[in-house]
Amino acid sequence: MGQYAAVMGDTYTIASCPFQIPVGPATKPQPCVKVQWIVPALRVKVMGKQVLLKGSTGICLSAEQIPQGPPNVMMTQMRVKGV
Repeated sequence: MGQYAAVMGDTYTIASCPFQIPVGPATKPQPCVKVQWIVPALRVKVMGKQVLLKGSTGICLSAEQIPQGPPNVMMTQMRVKGV
């Protein structure tokens, strides 16, 4: 249907990341700014790049590269058609 596929190396906006780290008696905001994808699709590629699926594994990172846990993918396309 002419829509783009998400592949390794794509950049996306990260929203609603309230992650904070303890700093003395207070906390310091460390919102997620990047997702480092670890396990993309193993057999599906687009233009030679591995596709990201709903079940793909990644880790959220702050600007200081502090790991914050896995991302929650909120929306996906259910089917694709290859030619």
